[in-house]
Amino acid sequence: MATLRGYALPLLLGLLGGAALLLAWPGADAGAQPLDAAPMAGFDGGGPWHNSSPLTLKQVRGQVVLVEFWTYTCSNCLNVAPHVHQWHVRYASQGLKVIGVHTPEFAYEGLPGNVRRAIARLDITWPVVQDNQYRIWNAWGNRFWPALYLLDRQGRVVYRHYGEGDYARTESQIQRLLASP
Repeated sequence: MATLRGYALPLLLGLLGGAALLLAWPGADAGAQPLDAAPMAGFDGGGPWHNSSPLTLKQVRGQVVLVEFWTYTCSNCLNVAPHVHQWHVRYASQGLKVIGVHTPEFAYEGLPGNVRRAIARLDITWPVVQDNQYRIWNAWGNRFWPALYLLDRQGRVVYRHYGEGDYARTESQIQRLLASP
């Protein structure tokens, strides 16, 4: 009986963890999706800002903007980070503006010093706003880490991607938007 109890608790915890994973798993609306030019929600309510003074919608209008929702302990976010870094290096001179929105999953991820160290470790040179109260997250209707949103020069969200993968399609959308007036 004691041996059975030794297996029951880990099994139960594993089942509960699996159920939680299934509930959090992105649905059919996840992945890469072109949008019907939804208006951009903005960055109000966040802070502090890293690598930049606070940015407004007016300041980024006229540029193609890639907004990345991430948190520094998310393995999926860490897997997407090299691609965002490449796009920033490759397309910044052509007009791409990358803005990170760091929305913590855990309390310690919201500490500014921890976020600054993560930004330095990941060699992030673009603006990052902390969104500790989920104000930006909620304004954008975001539900996943990582999430990528592309904005056209008029400030409209025209593409989004949740999670990892589909990097070629995302880059193709960046190129398309940069080629458009």
